[in-house]
Parts: sequence; C-alpha cells; structure tokens
Amino acid sequence: MPPKKPAPRSDELFRSQLDNMVDMEHALVKLAELIDWSRFDAAYGRFYHEKGRPGLSTRLMAGLHLLKHMEGLSDEAVCARWVENPYHQFFCGEQYFRHKLPLDRSSMTRWRNRIGADKLELLLAETLRVAMETRAMPPQACERVTVDTTVQTKAIAHPTDSHLLLRGIEWLNRIARKHGIKLRQSFLRVGRQARRDVSRLIHGRGHKQAMRWVRKLRTWLGRLDRDIGRKIAGNEELEAAFAVVRERVAKILTQKAGSTDKLYALHAPEVECIAKGKARARYEFGVKTLIAVTNARTAGGQFIVGMQALPGNPYDGHTLSGRIEQVERLTGVTVERAYVDRGYKGHKHGGQARVYIGHTRGITSPTIKRELRRDAVLNDTTLMVPLVLERQAAETQLWVKEVRVGEGRDPGGRANMLGQQVCMSPEAIPRSIDLETMAWSNMRSSSAVVTTGLPKFSPHSVTCLAFYTQ
Repeated sequence: MPPKKPAPRSDELFRSQLDNMVDMEHALVKLAELIDWSRFDAAYGRFYHEKGRPGLSTRLMAGLHLLKHMEGLSDEAVCARWVENPYHQFFCGEQYFRHKLPLDRSSMTRWRNRIGADKLELLLAETLRVAMETRAMPPQACERVTVDTTVQTKAIAHPTDSHLLLRGIEWLNRIARKHGIKLRQSFLRVGRQARRDVSRLIHGRGHKQAMRWVRKLRTWLGRLDRDIGRKIAGNEELEAAFAVVRERVAKILTQKAGSTDKLYALHAPEVECIAKGKARARYEFGVKTLIAVTNARTAGGQFIVGMQALPGNPYDGHTLSGRIEQVERLTGVTVERAYVDRGYKGHKHGGQARVYIGHTRGITSPTIKRELRRDAVLNDTTLMVPLVLERQAAETQLWVKEVRVGEGRDPGGRANMLGQQVCMSPEAIPRSIDLETMAWSNMRSSSAVVTTGLPKFSPHSVTCLAFYTQ
C-alpha cells in the first residue's frame, strides 16, 4: 500500500532535526532543494498496491539510487553509508537522524524490478533538468552528442565447465533438502573433490585427466537431475519449485564449446560473453550498454544524456536511432550531430541528426574533425555527470578528493594524488571551468572530482556530484 508518514514519537520535542545538524550550504542539501521530488511520486505512485504493508517512501528509494550512482557504490555500501551520514538521510527526506535502516538491501533490487527500466529513465531526466536549471549544462550542448557502447560487467565467477557443473549439483541438493526429498546420492563430496582436481590439472600435463573429471561431473549432474525428476513426477507443487533450476541445469548439460546462447551463471542467465578487444581482457561477461554524452565540455563537465542496456548483444548500428530518440526525449533538444566509431557502419539512421563515423576520409571541416576525436571519453573507466556548479571567492587552494583514471593510462602516477593539496595561482585557473585542468594540467584521459568541502576554496571551485556508469 502507499507509504504513510511515521507516527510522532513522544520524545521528538527533545530531538534535534537534521536541518539544525547539517550545513545548509552543503552540495547535497542544495541538490535536495533543486530536485522536484513530487515528480517521482507522480510517476511511481501507481506501482503501490492499496492493500498490504505500507510501502517505502518514493523519495527514500529514488534518493538512495541517486546516491548510489553519485558515489559509485553497491546497494550494500550505499545502505551502510546512509545509516552513518546525516547528509544522505537529509537528501532522502528524513526529518530526524535515524540509527537504523528503514529497509532491507534487497528492497532496492525489488523496487528496480517493479519500476522497470523505462520508468527509471526519470532519474536521469531529472538530473539533466537540474543541470540546465543551474546552467551547468546549456541546452545547446545536447545538440551534438557522442554515442558508444560498452559492457556493464556482472560480478560473477569466471565461468568454467567444472564450476558450473558443481554449482548445478549444489543448487539441486539445496532445493531437494528444502522440500524434504531423499536422494539416492548427493554427489557433493565427490563433486567438490573433482572440482579441485580439475583446477589442479587443467593447465598442466594432466589436461586429459582433468577433462575426464569434467565428464564425470557432467555425468553426476545428469544422474542427480534424473533422480529428482523421477521423485517429483506428478507433484505439481514440487515440479514448479524445481522448474527454473532444472531448466538451467538441462542447458548446462547440453551446451558445447561452439554453442550459442550459453549459460555463464546459474543465478544470472542474462549474462553474455562479449568480445571487446581490450588488451587486459579479451572477453567480458555482462550486458552491452549504450551511452550518449555531450560532445563538448560544458561549465559542469561532460554529461550523460542517454543510457540503455542492450540484452542480446545487438549490432551497434541497429541501436543508434533509438538512442538518439531517447536523448531528445530526456533533454527536449533536437540532436543535430551524432559522433560514433566504426562499429556503427551501416546504421541507416533516417532521422534529422547527421551521423559522423570516426576515421572517415573526406571530412574537411576542422570542427567536425576535432569533435570526432572526443569520442575517446567513453573509453574511460568512469564517466561523470556534475549536477551543481558554484563559484566562490577565496584563496586558491584545491584538494583532490577522488580520482578515476582511464584504462591503462596513468601519466606520471597521478592516480596516487588522493587527498593531496594542489596550489595554483589565479592566472592558472581557467575562466571556463574544466574539471581536469583544475586539479592538474594535461591529464586528458582521466576524470577528477574536486570538492569544496574544506575551509579554503578556489575562485572557480566546483561542487559536483558524479554519476558513475560502471
């Protein structure tokens, strides 16, 4: 049912409210005032049922997800910080400081699944609205965008045949034990021993012996599956309980080295193997993700203006038109130019935006050539969306709070500058705010977040919140 306001406590007269505890000039406090929280209530309110336990506040759930991406945290980490940080609680709409989390970590996963990907776009749309309202990003910046794809990796163990077969044996045993089914043999002891032997022998001279253990593991898993199938036959309740795991076990037993649509994790069937051609990792396991950013660096940095997960690993060119439409829908600005790499050849985009492919011969415009070279920003490990921009007059001392360096690029060891003080003269600080050159100069392949949470600020200091994509 819809969330209810908490009943007043008898000791509230003696409790200090959060607005009396926090600094009202803090970036999170200012951002909370700029965000239109009623917009989330109107969009997500219909997902609450009229009966049952009162649901969690929409502002709480939306705020937790915004904080999660600002700080690049997991669900568990953002929940742990919420309990400790009064600014996080104020941002999520709490009136008094709370010493216990009002939800379980899994509630965030269930909330995302219930809302759906199309409605979660509203979080990104609201950040873009705030950026335009605070003039951190002019609407004209959205007319020229850079589009590229990456892989949103999944936190799974590296998939091997022996690992998947043993996990299938353990999963079937766990469900059988839960429903009180007595098995002829569990194969747990011999399966774990076989798994250890495979790991020991597979990369040495005992490769043939290791493959014999893999075949035995496959045989044991098949025996266990058939034994359970005989004992639950005719019982609709047990057949429904084992339906998902038996379907995935059957897929593991039949897939070969050259099979398509493989299963790489029992608990995450959506994971795909994607070859990206990186030097450190030839293959990545996750879901292809398309990201669109502003081509030019604005006063607040480069903004993510569109993002979409692409299950099924589709061809990049077939997704371009939909992403340009998403950017125009979220920003309300018509895209005039879209810069892509050679993976988008044959895109057949028929919209108003003109598409320019990198390394194309015959382009004479120096502006287009320069903007095509900016597509390397999407190859960095971290992308950043600053939301709030402030200018304060004081001394010229900066502190580096957080550094994210692109893959394989660490010029001069600057990734170790965390927490160090950087002093610059007023003449060295550019009038057009550049988050990279404010921390140090000539570091083009990284992203730095410089905060003003210290007593001394720079004349062009930036208070920003980062939206991390990986």
